[in-house]
Amino acid sequence: MSSGRRVTALLLSLLSVFALVSCATREQPASSPAPPQAAFPVTLSAPDGKQVVIERQPSRIVSLSPTATEVLFAIGAGKQVAAVDDQSTYPAEAPRTQLSGFKPNVEAITQQNPDLVVVAADLNDVVGGLAAVKIPVLLLPTAKTLDDAYAQWTLLGKATGQITQADDVVRKARDDIKRVVDATPAKPLKYYHELGPDLFSATSATFIGRVYALFGLQNVADPADTPAAGGFPQLGEQALFQANPDLIFLSDTKCCAQTVETVRARPQWSTLTAVQRNNIVALDDDIASRWGPRIVTLVEQVSAAVKRAAA
Repeated sequence: MSSGRRVTALLLSLLSVFALVSCATREQPASSPAPPQAAFPVTLSAPDGKQVVIERQPSRIVSLSPTATEVLFAIGAGKQVAAVDDQSTYPAEAPRTQLSGFKPNVEAITQQNPDLVVVAADLNDVVGGLAAVKIPVLLLPTAKTLDDAYAQWTLLGKATGQITQADDVVRKARDDIKRVVDATPAKPLKYYHELGPDLFSATSATFIGRVYALFGLQNVADPADTPAAGGFPQLGEQALFQANPDLIFLSDTKCCAQTVETVRARPQWSTLTAVQRNNIVALDDDIASRWGPRIVTLVEQVSAAVKRAAA
C-alpha cells in the first residue's frame, strides 16, 4: 500500500457560519417555529476541542479535504469556495488546484486570499502557520462514526452560514440510510474490504467498517489489527483464505486498477466463496474513503451485495 494511499485512508473534512434574517409573512403563522438563524462573528467548537472564531461569512474558502469539499457543495456553500486541493475530485465544478492536503504549503494557501481554510489533518503545521497570519482554520479529521460525519456537516453549515441546508442534508442522509438498512436482511456474512492488491484492509474499528456493521457483517480483517496498524492492517494471503469471505469489496478500482476480473485471475482466489459465487463488488475508491453525503450510495451498494449473497 503506497504512503499516499495510506494517508488517504486516514484523512478528510470542513467549516463556517452566515447571516439570514427572516420575518413572518401572512402565509406563515406567527406561531410557526423560525428557521435557524446564522450570524457573524461566530465561535465554533472544532472536533479537537479548539475554538475557531469566524468574524464574517466566508466568501473565499480553501478546502484541503476532499470530504469537506463534497460537503461544502452539498450544503449550498459551493459559491463560497475559492480553491480546493488536488485530490478533491468531486463535484466536477469544484475549483481544483495544485494545492496539497498531504503536503500543505502555507504560502501557496495564503496566495488564494482565503477567509477560511478547512483541513483534514494538521500536516506541516498548517494550522499554526495559518493562525500566525490570522486565517481561521477548521480541522475536520477522519470521522469514526456516522454521527461524527453528521456533526462535521452540521459544523460546516454553521461555519458557512448554510445552517438550514446542512440540517436538511444530514436529515436526508439519516433517513435514507435507515430506510436502506431496514430493508436489508441482517446476515452474519463474512467480508473482506480491499484497500490495495497488497492486501491492506480496514477493520470494524474504522468508519467504513462501521458502515458494514450496520448490516451485521463480520470483518475478516479484525484479527489482523494491531495498535501500529490503527485499523488498517495488511492481511496475509493464507489468513484470508482461511477466513474465506462471503463478500469481497474492492476500494482500489481507481488507485490500483483492480476489477472483478483481476481478482478472479489471482492465483488460487477461485477457491474463495466470494469469488465462486460472484460476490465481488467494485466500489468507487473516492466514495469508499470519504464520509460525505455520498455515503448513502455506498450503503446502497452494500445492501444490494448483502441481498444478493443472502439469496
